[in-house]
This record gives sequence, structure tokens and C-alpha cells, in this order.
Amino acid sequence: MHITGKCHCGAISFTATVDPKRVLVCHCADCQTFSGAPFRAVLPTPAGDVVMSGAAKHYVKVAESGNKRVQAFCPDCGTQLYATEADGAPKVINLRLGCIDQRDQLVPVAQIWGESAMPWLASLQDVPLHGKGLASPVMSTGGSDRAPSVAAPGTSPRTSP
Repeated sequence: MHITGKCHCGAISFTATVDPKRVLVCHCADCQTFSGAPFRAVLPTPAGDVVMSGAAKHYVKVAESGNKRVQAFCPDCGTQLYATEADGAPKVINLRLGCIDQRDQLVPVAQIWGESAMPWLASLQDVPLHGKGLASPVMSTGGSDRAPSVAAPGTSPRTSP
């Protein structure tokens, strides 16, 4: 699958040919801290299949496993772009799903570091989902796999058959 992506400010962009069946969600504490979120979604891709435009800033982090990992981000807006090996030429680029334009088509196939996963993630489907901000209508899937519907403000959300 051909993808495109960019940082928030647009200073760094990329194209890549990826295998959409390799998307992972990582719940490790490092990914939580780096992303500022309860988990991070990544797409491991051979380095030769990624073409970057613009210069990322790099930070080397030693993981719990002892592996040194290069964390790449935009020096202007701070968008996390990818991680890769610290030693030698990169073999695999772990693209951050959030900066990929086609992220809605890239469904995770596995989750790792489940020991660090937030215990409330399983109940997230029961939390009201607004279409945009808090003032927008609540969307609901009713905890099922049916298509979401939008409820008018002040009414109960319903699901479509």
C-alpha cells in the first residue's frame, strides 16, 4: 500500500510503500510518555521503502529491553515521526500512525506491552463519543459493531440497524 504523511507544520513529509498487516499498538511506558497518550500505534516498514523530505531531529532512548532506539520528530512542531535502530544504517522505520494521511485504513493487528496498558481502555467504548468537540452531538455505537448514528443535542443517541 502506498502512503503519504507529514508532521503537523508540514516541514517534514514522507511517502512509503507499507504492509498494512503490520500495524501494531504499543502500550509500553516509553510510548505512553513519548506520545503523551495511553498508547502509540506504529507501522514497521523497511527503511528502503520510505522516502523522507525535510530533516528530523533525533533523540536516542535506551528501552527497557536495553535496545537503543532513535526517536525522530520535527524540530519545529514536535510531531513524532518514527523510531529506528540506533546502531548502523536503519533497517526498519517504525512510522507513527498519527502522521500518516491514510491512518484510517491502517487497522492494528497486534498489541504489545499489554502489562503497561491502561486498565480503563477496555471500557472506553462505553464513554460518550462526540462527533467533534464537547458541544457537538454525541455519536454512539452502543457497544456493538453497528454503524454510529448522531443524536441531536439533549436526546439519547441511538444506533442504526
